[in-house]
Amino acid sequence: MEEINPKLLNWASILDPVTREQAITTASLSFIFPHLALMPDAHPGKGATVGSVIPTIGAIIPAAVGVDIGCGMIAVRTQLGAGDLPADRRPLREAIERAIPLSAGHYNDVLTPSAAARCRTLERAATEAHFDPAAYSPNWRLQLGTLGSGNHFIEVSLDEHDRVWLFLHSGSRGVGNKLALHHIEIARRYASAHSIRLPHPDLAYLVEGTPEFDRYIAEMRWAQHFALLNREEMMDRVVLQFERWTGVPSLEQERINCHHNFTEREHHFGKDVWLTRKGAIDASPGKPGLIPGSMGTASYVVVGKGNPLSLNSSPHGAGREYSRTAARKTFTFSQLREAMAGIEFRDTAEFIDEIPQAYKPIDRVMQDSADLVEVRHTLRQLINVKGD
Repeated sequence: MEEINPKLLNWASILDPVTREQAITTASLSFIFPHLALMPDAHPGKGATVGSVIPTIGAIIPAAVGVDIGCGMIAVRTQLGAGDLPADRRPLREAIERAIPLSAGHYNDVLTPSAAARCRTLERAATEAHFDPAAYSPNWRLQLGTLGSGNHFIEVSLDEHDRVWLFLHSGSRGVGNKLALHHIEIARRYASAHSIRLPHPDLAYLVEGTPEFDRYIAEMRWAQHFALLNREEMMDRVVLQFERWTGVPSLEQERINCHHNFTEREHHFGKDVWLTRKGAIDASPGKPGLIPGSMGTASYVVVGKGNPLSLNSSPHGAGREYSRTAARKTFTFSQLREAMAGIEFRDTAEFIDEIPQAYKPIDRVMQDSADLVEVRHTLRQLINVKGD
C-alpha cells in the first residue's frame, strides 16, 4: 500500500498518471473521511476513478456511484465436474444466447413467471420509495433478465478441483442508467444554484438533509435491488440451459451475488459515512466475493480480510489499461483468437476491445490484493458469452 497523501491510499502497483491525478482530485473534496482508497484495478472513470472506495460525510457524488448502479457479479457452484460435461460446448453457448437478451437495447419480448414475480417485488419497492421507474424507462420490466454490453458477460468455468461454476456480470440496465444520469444532472444543477465550486463538473454532489439527496438515495437503492434481481433472473436461466445441456438436474453447492458499483451506510474510523464503492467489492471479514479477470483469463472467488485502511474493500476485476478505442487500434482479431484458444466464444471481431491484453494482468491485481482478500478458488473459462 502506498500513501499518495494523507487523504489517498493506493493499492495499485500499475497506476497511470491520469488515474492518479483523478483520484487526487476526488480525494481533495472536503467531505471525504477519512481517506479515499484506490484499489489495484484502478483506471479513469466518469467523475471518480473506477476502482476507488469513497467515504463521504454529509454528501454523495452520484457520478461516483456511476451510471450502472448496482453492477456486480453472481456465481453458482454446481455439483458437477469437468468429466460430467459434454464435449461439444457450442450448444450451451448458443442456448444461453437465446435464453438471455444480449447487448445494449435488447430486452425480453415477454416476462417469464420468475421475472414477473421479481418485477412485482420491485414494483412494491418503488411504491415504498415513492417513485415510478417507468418515468425513466417505460419498459423497465422487460429489462429484467437481460445482460447488456461492454464488459458484461456470462461464463462457464472450472475451479482448481475441476468443479463447474456458472459466472455472470451485469447491472441495472437501461433503467439504472437513465436514473443515474438524471441524478447526476440534478447534482450539477444543485452545485450551480448554490454557487458550489467544483474541481470537475462530474464531482457535483448532493447534500444530506436535502430533498434532492433523499430522492437520490431512495431511487439508487431501488436500482441496486433491480441489479441484484436481474443477476438472479439471468443465473436461473443459465442454470436451466446448463441442466438441459448436461441432462442432469443442477444441485447448487454455493451462490454468491455481490455489487461492485454501489453505496451503503457504513461505520469506519469512528464515524458513520456514506461509502461508495465504484468498481470495488465489500471485503469485510469473512464476506464472500467475486473478482473476474478479462475474457480468456482467470477469475477468483474470494473472502474478505476486513482491512480497515481499505475500508473493508477490494478490487472488482482486472481494470482497463487500454480504452476501448485504443484497444481497437492496438490489437487484432487474430490476437483475440489466440487469447481465447480453448474457450468456446462467439468468434467475432466485435470483441477486440475486450481482449485480455486491454486489461491489467489479473494475477498482478490479485498480488496487489493480498492484504485485502483471501483467494478461495481460481476459475478458468470453458465458455464465454458477451453482448456486442
